[in-house]
Formats: sequence, structure tokens, C-alpha cells
Amino acid sequence: MRVNVLQHTPNEGPGAIASWCYDRGHDMYVYHPYQFGKLPSAEETDMLVILGGPMSPNDDLDWIKAERTLIAKLIASDTPIFGACYGAQQIAMVLGSEVHKAPHKEVGWAPVYLKSHAINSLPEKMLALHWHEEMFEIPDGAHLLFSSDLVENQGFVFGSHVLGLQFHFEPLADNVREMVVNDGDYALDHNDLKQTPADILKQNVPAENKTIMYQLLDFIAK
Repeated sequence: MRVNVLQHTPNEGPGAIASWCYDRGHDMYVYHPYQFGKLPSAEETDMLVILGGPMSPNDDLDWIKAERTLIAKLIASDTPIFGACYGAQQIAMVLGSEVHKAPHKEVGWAPVYLKSHAINSLPEKMLALHWHEEMFEIPDGAHLLFSSDLVENQGFVFGSHVLGLQFHFEPLADNVREMVVNDGDYALDHNDLKQTPADILKQNVPAENKTIMYQLLDFIAK
């Protein structure tokens, strides 16, 4: 299977998603549309992964609109799609929902709580990395999958092959360090989790997060 990954900033890479591709025998192709303006075609995409980034889906940029055109084609063909943070917001907009400022800016580690058993065997409570100040509304026909203490809409599943998370399960330890050393100042400005870059680095990435990431990708890929 060809897994096409859309990466939107150098310091937010695929992390455990790359490990999943390797372990499952899939070929991963990483695109950087914010820099090169290139996207895969729907015909050459067996799964699409849309990663996070500092931009907003509401930004008036041609490549952001082109991503949504691609997402719409893939949803119509029932192709598996996973979105993290900005990526989930892009999916939500394609499904007719709005993206706007969240009631709380979350940067750092905080628990999320399972709200639906649409995907079997997920824990009721998980510690995830948050790095956002916008949020999506849950699309019509989708199930609310996760909530946090500060922001209700943290994840959704649409049908059997489309999944969006406002937070991050994909970063491994190296990825967290890369995010913090390059974008740690984002945590210092009106962060409702009250965590500094040093606080974020002190927390070890929970071992279960990689397992959960695999479960989510297995679910939409089946």
C-alpha cells in the first residue's frame, strides 16, 4: 500500500506513523506542499496522512484549498485518511464543519478521554501531546472519539476509513524534542495547560501512544 503523507512544517514529522508503515510493509511517501506546492494524485494514494502545522485551514492559500480537493476525492472513493491537528481540521472542513479558535489553547501533555467505542480496545484515558489553539466542530455523521478537560472536540471518526485527532499520538521522543527546541516558545504565550518547554520535555512519551497509533491506523486501513 502506498501511504502518502502531507507534512506541513519541518518539526512535525510522521513519527510512529513511519514506524507503522515499515512494520506493516507499506511504502511511505512524504510531501511538503507548504514548501514545494506538490500533492499526490488521488489515483496514486492508497492512504492519506495529513500532519499538523502552524497554518490554519482558514488561511487563503491555494495549496491548502488543493489539499481539501484531494481529501474530498479520497473520501468519495472510501480511501483511508488520517489527520492530526491541522490535518484533522482540514478533514472536518471537507465534511462541512467549521474550524475556529478553541476555548482554550493547549500546548503540552494532558489526558484525553474515550467518548466512543467505534474503535475497539482503546483505553478510557490516555496521555497525549497537544499543540493547538484552534479546533474543529464534529462533522455531521461523525462520532466524537476523544475529549480533553479543556476542549471537548478532540477526535472524530467518520465511517470506517476517516479519522481526525486534534492532538498528537504520533510523536516519538525525538519528535517531541524537535518540536520543543524549534517551536517551544509557542507554549509560553497564553497556554492554558501552564506548561513550559522544559515541562514538556520532562514528560516521557507514554509507550502506549505508539500502540494506540498503530490501532488507529489499522482500523482505518482494514
